[in-house]
Amino acid sequence: MFSIDNQKLIFHYDAEEVWIEPWGTNAVRIRASKNDTIPEENWALLDAPKSDSVIEVNENYAYLQNGKIKAVISRFGKITVYNQKGELLLEEYCRNRRDILDAKCSAIEIETREFKPIVGGDYHLTWRLESLFSDEKIYGMGQYQQPYLDLKGMDLELAHRNSQASVPFALSSKGYGVLWNNPGVGRAVFGKNIMSFEAFSTEALDCWIVVGDTPSEIVEEYAGVTGTVPMMPEYGLGFWQCKLRYQTQEELLAVAREYKRRGVPIDVIVIDFFHWPKQGEWKFDTVYWPNPAAMVKELKELGIELMVSIWPTVDKSCENYEEMLEKGYLIRTERGFRVGLDFQGATIHFDTTNPEARKYVWEKVKQNYYKLGIKIFWLDEAEPEYTVYDFDNYRYYAGSNLKIGNLYPKMYAQTFFEGMKKEGQENIVNLIRCAWAGSQRYGALVWSGDIASSYESLRNQLVAGLNMGIVGIPWWTTDIGGFHGGNPDDENFRELFIRWFQWAAFCPVMRLHGDREPRQAQLGTSGGATCCSGASNEIWSYGEKVYDICVKYINIREKLRDYTRGLMKEAHEKGTPIMRTLFYEFPEDEKCWEITDEYMYGDRYLVAPVLYADMKERIVYLPKGCRWKDFESGMEYTGGETIKVNLSIDSIPVFVKC
Repeated sequence: MFSIDNQKLIFHYDAEEVWIEPWGTNAVRIRASKNDTIPEENWALLDAPKSDSVIEVNENYAYLQNGKIKAVISRFGKITVYNQKGELLLEEYCRNRRDILDAKCSAIEIETREFKPIVGGDYHLTWRLESLFSDEKIYGMGQYQQPYLDLKGMDLELAHRNSQASVPFALSSKGYGVLWNNPGVGRAVFGKNIMSFEAFSTEALDCWIVVGDTPSEIVEEYAGVTGTVPMMPEYGLGFWQCKLRYQTQEELLAVAREYKRRGVPIDVIVIDFFHWPKQGEWKFDTVYWPNPAAMVKELKELGIELMVSIWPTVDKSCENYEEMLEKGYLIRTERGFRVGLDFQGATIHFDTTNPEARKYVWEKVKQNYYKLGIKIFWLDEAEPEYTVYDFDNYRYYAGSNLKIGNLYPKMYAQTFFEGMKKEGQENIVNLIRCAWAGSQRYGALVWSGDIASSYESLRNQLVAGLNMGIVGIPWWTTDIGGFHGGNPDDENFRELFIRWFQWAAFCPVMRLHGDREPRQAQLGTSGGATCCSGASNEIWSYGEKVYDICVKYINIREKLRDYTRGLMKEAHEKGTPIMRTLFYEFPEDEKCWEITDEYMYGDRYLVAPVLYADMKERIVYLPKGCRWKDFESGMEYTGGETIKVNLSIDSIPVFVKC
């Protein structure tokens, strides 16, 4: 029933085998399967570092102690997890009569690890845990378009969609974290009675559990086993200009020149999608971009980096389709016509789980972009986005979408990271629209997708960014002003735009983008011309008053450059979030666990974004243990106070820790 293999505690009963292993400091990895072997893939995890763990076995139970964590498994297979104080943190939920002396012995017959067979030999797996604490709070799990920072009571889809990124690491206010180390489509429920993780198709249960005395200790331990971001390059620290979409080389250069003429600092400018002849032809359309080498050269002379959009979609009529089809580089469909996304043509995505497909696409990108001096890419459609999210209808090189599909964005980032690293580039960053656990180590800067231009959406982005920091994705950003809609001549939208812009100065990356109204007329008739551009989206497009406020906050961002660089160094070295919940910095202050509309930009700046229209005042809580100085007025306050701040349109409340 119990055995030990080196540092691995093994439980075997009937068809099921369970492995409990030390994996990092104060952490264990638990795997279980009813197959004859347990898969060896590490998925999100790096190889396990050496450990000084202890295993003890007797006839009734066995346990593995690794630093502050103790995982116990009974002779009937039930797992419980304790911290170094002996406090019970996690307990598997089972209601059966296998152990009649268990206080929860029940005739209901519900298994804690339910392996339900499905056609093909895999299992529909559900892992159930007791909800032990009525006052527990849960954070993390990635990016969901909802306004809740605390996820306790939530039902979450473990799948990627445009603007949704499932990164299944949960941080508990009770001092533990759980990574659901399974890349398949599924579900997570943090209920009042039961917490559960579900995989719709898998061979094994795989999870990683850590305990710690503070949120920072837990998050940094998690980063230690899943990886950290590279060091952010200097051009990642300033202002990025983008819109949907610059249609010609001259249009883009005119914008870059105007920023320089006005003396407004700018680090990056972006060429969005459909600058190519057809999807799946990773190159400039020379009708509209006649001399990209000269364009890149001029931008570099202006001190501006060029970022170029890459899509993974391949049009059936493009020059690369037949070769990619022949070589097996495209995602397959189980039924129906081989189409994944129907936008500006019926397309299917290249298969990022196929290492040869990754090499093929990178070689095209290297030849047509990278050799021109373009060193930063916008990896769009990274979920991948499907016109219809029938997850069971897609099959990848590495397995079915249901089984491994959440790996797609991670391996999309890997495609470019490894290609650029091979070329000798350091400090790699690429903007990408989705992520899974471990994406950060491939230079993934995640943005929150095609979101609405509304205050409701703005509120969602704040909590999304904070939860993404907790799951090891410190590089995160949004489209300033939202993506869908927004007319620069509309006074109501101008107010929203200002508030979003002010907040963005205190985000990991400050990036302007959006599909503004009214849309421009089509320019040209060939290539991507039918994908019309939105209205102008430069800071001078919103009128003089808005322009002055934007310049003010771009200059604030510039003044913060040294500080931001320090935060990026922390993220690189330890996995520390750049945007931090108040409780991350002040875990002993109980009030900080309740605040969801303020955050810390690093350890020094408390930011209170304006999240509602026409607000005249803002309630701000200042955490205990220090004094706080108003960023603009210099007025000082004592920590532990809740203050009322009068608002003006040209600033948001920011306080500096003294």
